Amino acid sequence: MARAIPTIPRKSASQKRSRVTVETLLDATARVLTRQGYDRASTNRIAATAGVSVGSLYQYFPNKEALVAALVARHSREMLKLLRDALTEMGSRDLATVMRELVRAMVDAHLVDPALHRIFAEQVPRMGQLAKIESLQRETFLLIRTYLEERRNEISVADLDSATSICVITVESLTHEFVIHKPDALDGDRDRFIDEVTRLVVGYLRPGRAFQAASAGLNATRLLPSSSPLAIRRRRPSP
Repeated sequence: MARAIPTIPRKSASQKRSRVTVETLLDATARVLTRQGYDRASTNRIAATAGVSVGSLYQYFPNKEALVAALVARHSREMLKLLRDALTEMGSRDLATVMRELVRAMVDAHLVDPALHRIFAEQVPRMGQLAKIESLQRETFLLIRTYLEERRNEISVADLDSATSICVITVESLTHEFVIHKPDALDGDRDRFIDEVTRLVVGYLRPGRAFQAASAGLNATRLLPSSSPLAIRRRRPSP
């Protein structure tokens, strides 16, 4: 069995100067990853880009994997802060407006550095950092779940846990794919994408009457005995 690569920092940055050094190293890591790629990135290159000695780097991080893990964690915290800020600013508005701002916050955060997102997607599973990312995803889940509970009277979905999971996973997946495949999208394309994802999510949380009627009819059919004339008639193909 291969030995696990340590990804825990050697020491925490408690003083202001240390925090500045760590942030500089993480910024340099991001630049090296996007320019050179993960495989060609090294602690020597990262230290040189940051303008510090490799010995200073090793005071905080044992290897490049630990640097990338810290960079992923920082990015995830920034994403969570964006969502919190959007909810704080827009939380009292109607459901559609709030969901659109949340989608926009996700898109804008991903568009800061699409190449870095691609590297994260490729390397996080290889580095064994899924547990840390999943922990931050749980925080996102709780944030959105709390908001949906507050707007319970506007939402048609009964199971808010499932609704939250579907919304979070759908927005994250669609946003990631959009940014990866259209990193240079024009503002108009981005706005249309945000509108469509918002319409998808809001339509799921608060479906229109036609959709509700169709769902009710489908559920009623499922409850009918298989020998029921109505069930047989509904199963019969159209001529």
